[in-house]
Amino acid sequence: MSFTPEFATIAALRQALHNKTVSARELAQQALDNSARQKELNAFVQQDAALTLAQADAADALIAQGKTGPLTGIPIAHKDLFVTKDWQTTACSKMLEGYVSPFNATVVTKLQTAGAVSLGKLNCDEFAMGSRNESSVFGPVRNPWDHSMVPGGSSGGSAAAVAAGLVAGATATDTGGSIRQPAALCGVSGIKPTYGTISRFGIIAYGSSLDQAGPIARNARDLLDLLETMCGFDPQDATSLEFCDDQPNTGARIRQQFEQQQSQQEAQGSQPLKGLRIGVPAQFFGSGLDPVVADAIEAALKTYESLGAERVTVQLPLTELSVPTYYVISPAEASTNLSRFDGVRFGHRANQYTDLSSMISRSRSEGFGPEVVRRILVGTYVLSHGYYDAYYLQAQRVRRMIVDDFQKVFEQCDLILGPVTPALGRKLGTTIEDPTTDWLGDIYTLGVSLAGLPAMSIPCGFSNDERPLPIGLQIIGNYFREGQLLAFADRFQQVTDWHQRQPGQQ
Repeated sequence: MSFTPEFATIAALRQALHNKTVSARELAQQALDNSARQKELNAFVQQDAALTLAQADAADALIAQGKTGPLTGIPIAHKDLFVTKDWQTTACSKMLEGYVSPFNATVVTKLQTAGAVSLGKLNCDEFAMGSRNESSVFGPVRNPWDHSMVPGGSSGGSAAAVAAGLVAGATATDTGGSIRQPAALCGVSGIKPTYGTISRFGIIAYGSSLDQAGPIARNARDLLDLLETMCGFDPQDATSLEFCDDQPNTGARIRQQFEQQQSQQEAQGSQPLKGLRIGVPAQFFGSGLDPVVADAIEAALKTYESLGAERVTVQLPLTELSVPTYYVISPAEASTNLSRFDGVRFGHRANQYTDLSSMISRSRSEGFGPEVVRRILVGTYVLSHGYYDAYYLQAQRVRRMIVDDFQKVFEQCDLILGPVTPALGRKLGTTIEDPTTDWLGDIYTLGVSLAGLPAMSIPCGFSNDERPLPIGLQIIGNYFREGQLLAFADRFQQVTDWHQRQPGQQ
């Protein structure tokens, strides 16, 4: 085969398919072979070569008929939180071992209809609860840049698969940073759109007011192709938005916004970002930020300033409160959502029990892992009589204040930039005496999720260690500004090459 698909962008793969340099079946087979060779990453939890190749053959038939779209024949994979008819969906938990859904998630259907070829299901933290992808019943995912390091979570399998060149794109979910954090730690690009932009139908729920699907890919333009297909109003999801900012919630809206931004930038010549105000929150650069990460973010900001953007220092005073607020609201919603897994209708059922109550108790104790149990217990506590007002309602009040703070900032700037994570990640198997200290690693991403804003992570540098680790830049926009975010990220990627680096390169 004269065309090498590893680490190729969606645009490059699409061109190769169009030129008949490679077929969709050849791409799929190469991707399957690559994933087998890199099995130690543990990115995939289930694959079926026959199913994948059948989808590839269908894509080749569409190509032969000239009925192609941006994703026809492109190899992708799905986080094991999206239900699928053809593969098991377990949320990487013993609780759902062997479960096969009778229907596809809306996102899965949209991508399959667009001709994308799925390689299977990707590893993640159990029920998407975690920041390291170590809580999966299938074992931890390894970071492609350094196999001794975590890839971030909960969408660690999605980020690792893209970073390792196993797929061109992957679906993921972001409740409190689960797209942005693994994208940052694995050196790839990922976007969480405005809450309600992508249907949650068929996504196993963690925190219903926070969960949002999004794509992970190599660069901003690849994200645009995936996001354009994935988004749109879905009557099967009560939280799905039919109209965004007086415009229909469609992929065409996002692409049009992206192209308008691109045209405006091109018209301004050597200063394409002149007039753009970048908000830099003072609270994102405190003592808890690793100096290596801070230096990389500062270098990225200077790159944007060289393109004509103006830096504006802004205040997000409730940043520290976003952690306790999130870890009251999300466990409360998790406690409610996961109550359905009782071993009665579906889910793991214990073999030994004396009555219904003991069956449910034993089934949940055996089926759920420690982190899931911890969050269920926290959530049940804050919703219990006598504590509901003191914890849950108070957290909702603070959430409203966080939303207001972001809107005040957007009166002073167009976009917000900062780090995704305070540090470079942890070693696999690191023992943490107080598990809640791990939650502090989400401090820069949680406020965005509580506010329902769109945000993304793109690579902006590496550590200076013998084995360099990626660093991510977080770009936050106002509601329904996904196209603007992607255009802004694409401009950075036109003048830098961080997103083109591959694991193993020095």
